[in-house]
Amino acid sequence: MSELWSLGDEPGLDKEMNRFTVGEDYILDAELIEADVLGSIAHAKMLSTIGILSDDEFAKLRRVLAKIPPAAKQGKFVIRQQDEDVHTAVENHVTKKLGDLGKKIHTGRSRNDQIIVDTRIYTRDRLLDIQEEVLRTAALLTELAGKYKKLPMPGRTHTQLAMPSSVGLWMSAFAESLMDDLKLVRTAAELNNQCPLGSAASYGVALPLDRQLTSDLLGFAKVQNNVLYANNSRGKIEAVVIFALAEIMQDLAKLSNDLILFSIPELGYFTLPEKYCPGSSIMPQKRNPGPLELTRAKANAVEACLHQIMGITRTLPSGYNRDLQETKGPLMRALGITESCLRVIRLVFKHLKVNKKRLVDSFAPELFAADEAIEMAKKGIPFRTAYREIKKKLKTLKTKDPVANITSKTHLGAPGNLGLDKLRVTIGESMGKVDGERKRLAKVRKDLLSL
Repeated sequence: MSELWSLGDEPGLDKEMNRFTVGEDYILDAELIEADVLGSIAHAKMLSTIGILSDDEFAKLRRVLAKIPPAAKQGKFVIRQQDEDVHTAVENHVTKKLGDLGKKIHTGRSRNDQIIVDTRIYTRDRLLDIQEEVLRTAALLTELAGKYKKLPMPGRTHTQLAMPSSVGLWMSAFAESLMDDLKLVRTAAELNNQCPLGSAASYGVALPLDRQLTSDLLGFAKVQNNVLYANNSRGKIEAVVIFALAEIMQDLAKLSNDLILFSIPELGYFTLPEKYCPGSSIMPQKRNPGPLELTRAKANAVEACLHQIMGITRTLPSGYNRDLQETKGPLMRALGITESCLRVIRLVFKHLKVNKKRLVDSFAPELFAADEAIEMAKKGIPFRTAYREIKKKLKTLKTKDPVANITSKTHLGAPGNLGLDKLRVTIGESMGKVDGERKRLAKVRKDLLSL
């Protein structure tokens, strides 16, 4: 039974009911141990400034708390099912070490604002990981786009042959799309960067809590002001984060789908790296695009996490409800899936073989039909008239030089003017911001652990 609900010799919560209500919290919360410790140190420091704790008591609490994260890494601090969650495990540990002093640490807070701040700290760090992976993937695609900017590739609409394109155009299209996704991730990170501590169980407490101090100690951009909204926003912020992740995954799914199509033997534009492509248990010749297929499927898994959280929170009344416990898993899963897929896609593209001859040889006369009509329009013939004329002569069209075709299209963003230099600068500047934020948060951790 949970030690939290047990009162001496009196029976606590029924064991079966305890297992049901705890769910996977005690497992998931292993990822939140450091976050909970940091939040507890900041809260204890604040309590020492308002007279709830003496400076000596705070120092003792901080010393014990600071030893928990390294102990967890060594397997010496474990969250048990009877603890229910990381908050109770940490409090039980501190109380075991310091007796009644450990029981003071929960003054002025609830497990409600504890889990929100833990999740915010955890998500803050994970979103930096996601940003870095997005930037690395966009940088690789941009590098390859530059390498193959003059390599022709049939462009398609409705999966049918359309107009001349290039490998560079195709790859840089996804690099630019990922950079737009990055903006969504940054917006999600900004909303996440609010400190809820001090909101307690949604209604504040009759103590002169210095919420700004706690927020500053934890390195948040701002205090989440309204104590009821702080708790109501649980699930909402997670949904915003997962929405941004879902957009990344949509791009990775489309990119994967393209590459699966373009690497089939009948097209053969690309050859997938054999060491990343599982074979068949019965067909010796198979080289299956398994990682790409899984990425395509996992995009749906991330979207399902979004729908799960939105479904959970949509009809809840204000204030804390136990339903919100079920928002933690989807958030963690979505973050993990997205980060993993970004790495996998980058590995595939890093070792992708581009079949130049196959690409050039795949150009059929019909790919130049639209350009033929445009050439007539340049001479003053109304485009719609030119369109009809070319349509009548499709069987007599001839293949032209595809390299000359794509390099002749030099307006902004066209195959002959991809704007890669600007993209490289944006990626570099964005990576610098991520590095800067990592250093800032590292200092926040160091300062808290050494207060």
